[in-house]
Amino acid sequence: MAFVTGTALLAALVVGCSADSGTGGSAADGKPGEETVAAAAPGKYRTLPEPCRAVETSTLKDLLPGAAELTEEQQQKVYEGTASVTYNTDRRVGCSWKSEDPSSSHALSIDFERVVSYDPAVSDDDRAREVYTKQETAAGLSSPSATPDAEKSTENAADEDKDEDKSTEKDKDKGKEAGKGKDGKKQTPAASDDASDPTSHALTGPTTEDDGTDGENTDDATGTPDESLQPRVLDDLGDSAFLDDLLTRAGSTAQHRTVKVVFRTSNVIVTVEYAEQPAVSTVVPDSKELQEKAQALARKLVEEFSE
Repeated sequence: MAFVTGTALLAALVVGCSADSGTGGSAADGKPGEETVAAAAPGKYRTLPEPCRAVETSTLKDLLPGAAELTEEQQQKVYEGTASVTYNTDRRVGCSWKSEDPSSSHALSIDFERVVSYDPAVSDDDRAREVYTKQETAAGLSSPSATPDAEKSTENAADEDKDEDKSTEKDKDKGKEAGKGKDGKKQTPAASDDASDPTSHALTGPTTEDDGTDGENTDDATGTPDESLQPRVLDDLGDSAFLDDLLTRAGSTAQHRTVKVVFRTSNVIVTVEYAEQPAVSTVVPDSKELQEKAQALARKLVEEFSE
């Protein structure tokens, strides 16, 4: 009888140890339901190119025609460019060039910004996309997508316009009735009545104080806006790109045009600015030429990042 009891006790101890081992193993696995967040992928580019060497000398000669009239030593100084002052060359660098001749002056600058996300849940590319989008929006080229609330507002506005049109038609009908005499015939006001009215557009017409084209891209021959040269989004440059074009002038001073091309490739944002200021105040810088040259340089820079 004692032997049977001892055997039973030994079996109970073995079962108890096995149960304890299982519990210990479960505790080592960590808390149940806990998720591990994977870090977002880093950007494609870890470094930036040397900005003052990013533009070939042959390209600089085309963009800075005034340098050709200088001595060889002066040309070399112009083509070397001036590096931008930045606090972290690992994140942002730039360079600028300038030349002058008797007819005009030209200036060129490029800027490279490598965007890094310090949020492990946001990739460098996504962060760069946000930075680029802000610049595009600041240039007035982004339009937010329509939301249901926005669509309702648009529909309400359309209904209000219809009601307003109906009211206008009723007012016109009342005006016609008021313009008739007791005999039902239409009364015509005397010519002197219109002449004495200072708000009559038929006689005075709209007046303008300045017929300038500040901030607009125009056809130099006619002075009318050219839609193809307006600030716009570019579809064939990097991951995303836009072009801005600004013509400024003040009084009788020379007119200054600046064309800016901004593009993003992965986590790097590149800005190219090309400007011209003629010596004669009546001469308007050629928008088409400046835009074509700025875009051509931007495409070359895209190719360098792709290599």
